[in-house]
Amino acid sequence: MPPETTTPGELHERVAQRLHDAMTSVTPVRPVVEDHPELDVDDAYRIQQGLVRRILDADGGHPVGYKLGLTSRPMQEMLGVDQPDYAPVLSSMVYPDGQDIDLSRYIAPKVEAEIALVLDAPLRGPGVTPMQAWRALGGAVAAIEMVDSRIADWRIGLVDTIADLASSGATVLGTRVVPLDGWEPRLTGMVVSRNGATADTGAGAAALGDPVAAVAWLANTLAPYDVTLEAGWFVMTGALHRAFEVAPGDVVRADFDRLGTVTARFTTSA
Repeated sequence: MPPETTTPGELHERVAQRLHDAMTSVTPVRPVVEDHPELDVDDAYRIQQGLVRRILDADGGHPVGYKLGLTSRPMQEMLGVDQPDYAPVLSSMVYPDGQDIDLSRYIAPKVEAEIALVLDAPLRGPGVTPMQAWRALGGAVAAIEMVDSRIADWRIGLVDTIADLASSGATVLGTRVVPLDGWEPRLTGMVVSRNGATADTGAGAAALGDPVAAVAWLANTLAPYDVTLEAGWFVMTGALHRAFEVAPGDVVRADFDRLGTVTARFTTSA
């Protein structure tokens, strides 16, 4: 009798379930590619889709935007990859400015300051130019992303992080949406501090050279998957500096030129 075979779809669902179990149990797992070295980037995005379905089924909520990851050279160098990735941002993962985030729900959290761009009109590729992206945008918001990895010790390559929801954890948005007229997000400077001490600095150009161009890249990359960036959604355009770890009691604040400030406070219930 021939051995049983697993279809690609079955494997995608199995890995998605494994990652969701890791997320809900706050227990890391081995890198995906260690067990399945045959998986490629397209497989990883299909696994990601399965993970998103499981999160929505368990937590409710809905997509509110997208995040771009690995758009800056420091982040690509830190993780040993050479291209960006992306994942939907879900409403259950978004926190208002200054609200406490319970770190007992996460495995290995790190934070990074970013520029979030808000869509005023739908945007769909292919062929979207930065100018077309600019016209679709309603403004920019100061933001902090807390990334987390369900893969043990952050031993991730591109396939691992894509499958794992682009290492999403939580998103904190500032309170002001600043129109883009008269300034360029790529020239926006930023200082991020932890507990009052400067942790790092950055500028908008770290995000694929221009956060607006990063939105165009995302719209075009999503086009083969029949995804439109919807009006009212926001795009986290990528880290402006190297991510750093946080612990209970930490307060992280990012100060942006023009955009103002955004603050994330970290606690634990454990």
